[in-house]
Amino acid sequence: MRTDLIRKTALTAAGLAFTGGAIAGPVTTAFAAPTTKPATQTQTDRKGHGERELGVRYEAQPNFYYCGPAATRNALSVQGKNINVDDMAKEMGTTEAGTNSINDITPVLNKETGKTNAYRSVEISTPDANTTQTDTLRADIVRTVDDGRAVVANIAGTSTDTDGVSHSYEGGHYISVVGYRDNGNTVTIADSADPNQAAYQISVEHLADWIATRGYATS
Repeated sequence: MRTDLIRKTALTAAGLAFTGGAIAGPVTTAFAAPTTKPATQTQTDRKGHGERELGVRYEAQPNFYYCGPAATRNALSVQGKNINVDDMAKEMGTTEAGTNSINDITPVLNKETGKTNAYRSVEISTPDANTTQTDTLRADIVRTVDDGRAVVANIAGTSTDTDGVSHSYEGGHYISVVGYRDNGNTVTIADSADPNQAAYQISVEHLADWIATRGYATS
């Protein structure tokens, strides 16, 4: 599959495991102060018309290793929920090495959504996503967003958004997927790492390869 994704064979130091979720980016980005500026200012409801975008009450992560709790908090905000990131970090077992895997986030999403089966974890275990995995991701995002929920994804490496801006998380990171257009071929990301780049769009093919070797939580 053609992609602009660049993946390093070795993760950064700082104790990051294969499925770790901490950011290996600049400290000024990772320690971005929380903000109430929404990543998505409006909620576009066009279910059945090839596009939908959910309203996010965005907050940046307060430190370099809270991307898992922060992505989960931003994802739950589209449901009108406002959960303390410290409480979620405790539930997920988040440490300075990050949040271990998407399997630690899915139970928290279910708990806070109020349904034991609202979310499930999906792995893309291969180094690059194949066509079937990409098609599954597209369908999962469309279904989840149409249900009024956001997807949480564990990513690693560098990828390029639709504006040509690169986003690099070689040590791993978590993001929320809060919308789609063009029938899911392009998706909207809420990224807790930097409030100056709180929202951007990326092709679903690039996102699938960004998730590869890791996983995502979806309805």
